[in-house]
Amino acid sequence: MSKGKYTSEFKNTIVDLFNSGKSLAELSRDYSIAKSTIKSWVEKSKPISTGNDKTVTAEDYQKLIKEMARIQEENEI
Repeated sequence: MSKGKYTSEFKNTIVDLFNSGKSLAELSRDYSIAKSTIKSWVEKSKPISTGNDKTVTAEDYQKLIKEMARIQEENEI
C-alpha cells in the first residue's frame, strides 16, 4: 500500500499489537509494512506530558501547532 492508504483504525491496531509485545519484525512480516513505518506510528502514538496530569500524542501536538498557526494567521488578517 502506498502512503495514505492505511486507515487510522488499522494504524491503531498495529500500534496496539506492538505495545502488546509483537516485534517490529513480526508486524512487518505479517502485514507487509516497512519497520520504519510501524516505528513512526508507534512514536506518533506515544503520550507527551503537558503538565497538570494531561497528556497528548505527538500527532495531536502537531495538529495543535498547525491549528495555532492557522488561528494566528487569521488574527493578523
